[in-house]
This record gives sequence, structure tokens and C-alpha cells, in this order.
Amino acid sequence: MADLRVEELSASTIVAVNTLSLKPGQERFIAPESYAIAATVVDPATSWQRVILDGDEVVGFVSAGFDEDAPHEHFRSVLWRINVDADDQGRGIGRYAVDQLVDEARARGFDHVNVIYEAGEGGPDAFFRRVGFTPVDETEYGEVVAQIRL
Repeated sequence: MADLRVEELSASTIVAVNTLSLKPGQERFIAPESYAIAATVVDPATSWQRVILDGDEVVGFVSAGFDEDAPHEHFRSVLWRINVDADDQGRGIGRYAVDQLVDEARARGFDHVNVIYEAGEGGPDAFFRRVGFTPVDETEYGEVVAQIRL
């Protein structure tokens, strides 16, 4: 894992990102309803999409948005998606991705990052808590809004 790095999502890495595998049951936690709704108003210029590589192998993907003018506070500095290939989960890759995201948020002048997710057995709650997110709210759809302060 000493060779982890982030690179901007590109035509040469997008196929690998689209084929990242999930552990059984994880697919139901990929995109909360709030994200589908917000995606219709997200400005591509404010998105931050990175692949996580271990050497030359794509092992993860992280997507975030930074938009001071977003109509909802939850979406001004937000982790949209984090995926780590099933075979690579538990190796610290997700934590590394969040650390890179936090560095980017700081560089852009934000003092926090939000994430929205569905709670449930086998879901991402334990991971987000381990890497420093704290639940702060709930969406109108019952999803958890968690925040990491920088």
C-alpha cells in the first residue's frame, strides 16, 4: 500500500472505476436519493473526481463537490461517493481517499466536509465514523448527514 496516490478521473481510468467490485449487500448503499436529486443541479466545474491507485492498479474512486453557492448547505462541501474495490477493502484505502479529500477541502477554504448516506446493516456508517465523520442531521428522506470538521 506504500504506492497509493490520487489522480484525476480520466478516459484511461474510467473503465477501471466502472468495474470496481462491491461486497455482497453494498450495492444498496451506493447512491442515496438525495444525491440523485442534487446531481441534477451540480455544476461540473465544482466537482472533484479522483481515482485511487495502488501502483498502476485502480483500487478506488472518490467524488466530491465544492460549491459555496449550492442551494443546500449539505451540498456546498460534500463527499458524493467513495468506492473501494471489494478485494482491497480493509487496507486503509478509504481512509487515504478521505484524507486526500480533506486536504482538497482545506486548500479550497472549506472548514468541513459533509457526507450523506443511508443507515443500515452492512452500510457505511462505521467506516464514516472511523475516519472522523459525526452525524449532524437527517435529510427529508431519512438519510444520515454526517460531517467532518477540518
